[in-house]
Parts: sequence; structure tokens; C-alpha cells
Amino acid sequence: MTDLVTSPSPTSGAEPEGEPRVEWAPAPDPVRRRRWPIALWIGIPALALGAAGWYFGTTLIAPGVTISGVPVGGMTVDAAADTVSRTIAETGVEITAGDVTATITGADLGAQIPAEDLAAAALETNPLWQVGGWFPDPDRLTPTLDSELALSSLSQAFAAEWVAPVDASIAYDDTGDTYVVTPDQPGLGVDHAEAEAAYTALLLDPSAPASMDDALTELEADITTTVATERAGELNAMLASAGFYVGDERTVPIEPDTTASWLSITPDPEEGTIDIAADEAAIQAVVDTLPAAVDRPATNGVVVVNNAGRELRTEQQGADGRVLGATAGIAAAFATQLSAGDAAYALDVEVTPAETTSVVRLLEVDLSEQRLYVKENGVTIHTWLISSGGPGWETNQGRFTVNAKVRMQDMGNTEVGYLQPDVEWVMYFSGDQAFHAVYWRNIWGTPLSHGCVGMPTGLAKQIYEWADVGTDVWVHA
Repeated sequence: MTDLVTSPSPTSGAEPEGEPRVEWAPAPDPVRRRRWPIALWIGIPALALGAAGWYFGTTLIAPGVTISGVPVGGMTVDAAADTVSRTIAETGVEITAGDVTATITGADLGAQIPAEDLAAAALETNPLWQVGGWFPDPDRLTPTLDSELALSSLSQAFAAEWVAPVDASIAYDDTGDTYVVTPDQPGLGVDHAEAEAAYTALLLDPSAPASMDDALTELEADITTTVATERAGELNAMLASAGFYVGDERTVPIEPDTTASWLSITPDPEEGTIDIAADEAAIQAVVDTLPAAVDRPATNGVVVVNNAGRELRTEQQGADGRVLGATAGIAAAFATQLSAGDAAYALDVEVTPAETTSVVRLLEVDLSEQRLYVKENGVTIHTWLISSGGPGWETNQGRFTVNAKVRMQDMGNTEVGYLQPDVEWVMYFSGDQAFHAVYWRNIWGTPLSHGCVGMPTGLAKQIYEWADVGTDVWVHA
């Protein structure tokens, strides 16, 4: 198609006047075809391939990676977790015990493992793109096993052969105030620990034995006689020592049956032990009585000595005074202590020290008065007439001490040929001269003896019991 162009201007050329002039319109410029660079045609597939490589390299686990012995190389996290979980649950060991054969799997043993977390960690540590992480050393991670479930599964699988063991036990015997032991009884079956070990070995190394033959064995009780005997020994020691102490003194003893009533004895088969617990409320009832039993004033002591400072006897034992401190919390603390096997509770008291008084005793004989003075620390506490040695038999004068005491004996003098039988309450102080009872006469205040100091029987007994060997004696005129 062409466009007609009419010119309005007349011409003088060959064209007839009044006729339109016809001309061809100019042709449009040709359209140029776009040419793509050859590099672009090559780059697009490479980019696509790189993107795919990046995607799979960051979402797949490197070849050769294992989780608990289960290969997970080339898998995603989800696929690896699923594979590990199924393999752990389905891997089984064929066990023969007696006439029974059964396959015990990880599910029977309660095998558990955090498969998703481990798979995510495997990808993070050994992704596919990280070539240096390919085929790492096999891991040795084992699943946790439920020994109680394992024992139950084994006992069910081998019920025809199974004899359950019986644990040892402890009980309080109130007739003997002691804890006694009932021994354990071993059983017969398959050792769950050996079955668990065989399963774990097979899981980590498929070349490990997949079966256990002749697995029937004696089963030890969870709580053995040895364990029970040791615990009973501890408990009986507690019964013997139970109480509230002030220093080394068991101020408030607790009777064995009371202590036993406080204690609960609980076996723990899973740990193979026997546990002790104490009743705090029952202990509190005794704690409430402690102040009345513990508090006391100080008691001063009295010791008898002679002039040389030698201690002759303890006339009165001294005792410190004490006041019990606060009792709040004692019951709870003692309950905890008993649970740990210690039955001696130390009380916190405020102590008032006792004082000790020394007493010097003296038997003073005044020959001129024919009188005995019984003195303590120089003070006369008793006095009475005596009969000392007569003419030719005078009683020796001087400072002496009682050197021997005889409850009863025959006394005499071979030189003068006399013998007095059954003389009582004899205390020698100078040679063969002594204080003693005189039952054969009743004359006092006159020297009539053969050198001894005689007196009525009751008075002789009194000083015999009052004076000790070493007591001072003073004889003077």
C-alpha cells in the first residue's frame, strides 16, 4: 500500500495543470533483531546448578556420618531423626534362655535418644557441602535404657523359665529391742544388664554378635543380705546411742522402742539400698520435755584433803549448772540426723561452772583433857571423851596420819599376856596404836588402855567412816 501526496503548488513541468502529483512515501527503518550474549546462555544453567548444590549442601548431612551407629549420610534432619529412632527401636538381640528363644528389641529395653536434636547437630557439624567433614570417625553415643522396663520385658518373654529373686529385708524385733534381717533369695532368669550390653554393642557395631546363647543365669536380689546386714548394724548402733547429749553425757536417753517408732525403713530396689526416714512430729513430743530434763543449777564439789594437799576422797561430786537454749528446729534437725544414721544429738546449753571446795579433816587428841576433837578446816564439828594409854602405856604424842583401817580384829599384847577378841572400827596412826571401839568397859576420860585411843562403839564407827587413810592425826597433852 502507498500513500498519495497532493502538492498545492502549480508547476510548469510536464505534468498537465490541474492534475495531482503522485510520489512514493519513504520506507521505514528496518527493525534490528536482539542478540543474547553466549556467556549468558552458559551462566543460567550453572546458576541453577549452583543454587541446587547450595540447597542440598546445606540441608543434607555429609556422607559417612552416624548417630548411635546408624548411618545418616545424605539425609535431611527429619529423615535422619526418623531413621535413627526406628533403628534404635527395632534393633534386637536374639536371646536363648533354657527352652525359650526370644528377640529383645530396643523398644523392649526402653531405648531413648534425642534423635531430632542429634540429627540437627550432625547437619550443623557435618553438612554435605563441607567435604572435609565427610566420613568422620563413628560416634559412640548410646541411647538411654530403662532397666525396669528391660527387666519386665525379659521376665515376660521368658516367663516359663523365670524365678524372681526376693530382696533382703529389715524389721524391728521388740522382744529383743533390735533390728533383724531376713536374708535375700536369689532368682533365675536373664541378666538385664547383659542383655542391655549386647543390644548396645550390636547397635554401635552391626558386626557384633546378634544373639545370646545359654543366657539363663542366677539373678541376684536388688537388695542383698550384705546390704541389709550392714544397715541393720547401723540401726542397732543407733538404738544403743540414741539420745540428747550435753557434751559426752547422754542427758536424755531414748529407749530403743521409742527410737524405732520414730524410724521408717524403706527399701530402694533401684539403688539396691535401704533408706531411713524419721518422724519429726514424734520427735517434737520429746523435744518439748527437754528443758525440764536438762536445766539444773550448779552443784559445787567437795573433796577431802590432808595438810600435805593429798586428796583423800570426793565427798560430793560437783556438777556444772546448765540451761538449754532455744528448742525451735531441734526436732527437724534430729530427724535429718537420724536419717543419716546418727542418733546422738548434741544440745546447745549455757553452762554455769561448778566450784570445788577442799576440806582438811583432823582427829585431834588432847591427852590432858582425855578428849577427841573431830575437825574440818580447823572447826570442831564433834567432840567426846576417850580413854588413852595408861601409866607405862602412854599414847605417843605428835603429828601422824591414819595409815591403816581394819573393820574388826583381835587385839592384844604378848608381853603382858592379854588378848581382846573382835575389836571393831580400828584405825592405826602410830605403830600399833590405834583408834578403836571399846565394848568391855564404859569408863571415859581416864587413861586406861595399852596405848590406843578407845571410845564407845558408835563413836568409833562414826570416825572410821568419816576418816580416810591419810587423814591427819594430832596427839598432844
